[in-house]
Amino acid sequence: MNILLTGAAGFIGMHTARALVAAGHRVVGIDNLNDYYPVSLKEARLAQIEPLAGFRFERLDIADGAALMALFAAEGFDAVIHLAAQAGVRYSLQNPGAYVQANLVGFANLLEACRRHPVQHLVYASSSSVYGQNDKVPFAERDNTDHPVSLYAATKKANEAMAHSYAHLYGMPCTGLRFFTVYGPWGRPDMAPWLFTSAILEGRPIKVFNHGQLRRDFTYVDDIVDGIVKLLPLPPAPDGDGSRPDRSWAPWRLLNIGNHQPVPLMQFIETIEAAVGREAIKEPVGMQAGDVPATYADTSELAALTGFAPSTPLAEGIGRFVAWYRDYHGL
Repeated sequence: MNILLTGAAGFIGMHTARALVAAGHRVVGIDNLNDYYPVSLKEARLAQIEPLAGFRFERLDIADGAALMALFAAEGFDAVIHLAAQAGVRYSLQNPGAYVQANLVGFANLLEACRRHPVQHLVYASSSSVYGQNDKVPFAERDNTDHPVSLYAATKKANEAMAHSYAHLYGMPCTGLRFFTVYGPWGRPDMAPWLFTSAILEGRPIKVFNHGQLRRDFTYVDDIVDGIVKLLPLPPAPDGDGSRPDRSWAPWRLLNIGNHQPVPLMQFIETIEAAVGREAIKEPVGMQAGDVPATYADTSELAALTGFAPSTPLAEGIGRFVAWYRDYHGL
């Protein structure tokens, strides 16, 4: 397949590009290389994938609708994996405009490009953040998501609704993947594995939010990518004739993609301590604005479709991350 991969210089994007090329696909990767975190890390990721036969990179911002449309017209993509976004719950409190531009304007441009130059399947990144403070666990795709607690979550909820409208109006097959706390080598500096590892190695205290009373469904990046690649050739079909108001009949679906094993925050910290070989200096603090106490994915629908079965134990995944972190920083 000829695949467009947005956010190719991102954490999940880099790993996805590798897997797609290894599977024999031709991949055009795009990214705007913004400075939300050091561009040098994004450039280092690109250096891992640009030499791969079957991969080509173009620097392009999805908020530039004309440039995106021209790329679609020139390439004739078979499918799109859309991972580009302004990420981060906390940063959405500081710079909401970045989320509107990338996650709303950019996604609208992508949908319109897919409408004018039809693709077999659009797979796009949503987030477990859409579940807000739901206290029913595990989170299932049919649970209510009407009460986001951050602007980031609200933009992802909006993406799901926008995709549905295009699936309904134009028969565009769309799958939204609700990612649950992805981690692994080449991860983002604003996420817990990086923050905790760097602080422990440098002897700085780590903030233990909600006094440690948090749980996260940590999912190793290779398991996530395996699910994406297996799902790509399985676009949703129209479901029914519209006679049931409680479900969509458009070629549209939402799927959780996570480890289905929530880990208490203190256990997660202990796992990093063991991998680093040093104890953390812990600073208990309250809950952060926009955060949620727990994430826990019901992945039965994705498993039924693709056989998705995450297989990387937390200790193994964290060990790989810490080893990569030391190597990347020359420690």
